[in-house]
Amino acid sequence: MQLRSTFLIAAAIAIAPLIAKGQILTERNISLQLAVTIANAAMAACKADGFDVTAAVVDRAGDLKVLLRADTANPHNADLARRKAYTSRTFKVPSMDVAKRTNGPTDLSGQRYIVDIIPLGGGVPINIGNETIGALGISGSPTQEADEKCANAALAAAATSLK
Repeated sequence: MQLRSTFLIAAAIAIAPLIAKGQILTERNISLQLAVTIANAAMAACKADGFDVTAAVVDRAGDLKVLLRADTANPHNADLARRKAYTSRTFKVPSMDVAKRTNGPTDLSGQRYIVDIIPLGGGVPINIGNETIGALGISGSPTQEADEKCANAALAAAATSLK
């Protein structure tokens, strides 16, 4: 009985620091205001290039924060923009990179079948330092490269807010 009590006390002492350190997690996340700013910058960048698009911003969990759709954007662009943002957030790289590294018979090609992943360019992560706090997805330009260009222009416009 005494051996059992000693073991329980030793286990409690060993676990106590882990419990104390594991109770609170501090994370940065994209605010609604910043998400709207980025989405508006994306819409403006694409419009300057002559494209009416849809812009979607997801938060650090991949949940939709903002969706803006130009009046003349196609209906499917909303889902594609959200999925591009989700893909970029999930892998913390531009969705074009995911498309390239999962193309063809590779060890990573199965990632294309994860729910809501879309191997198309136009999604970019939103980072503060090395921390990904969300992602932006664009759909509706004539090419994936043009979608990604607009997304990068939007992040450049919001760069001062991402420090």
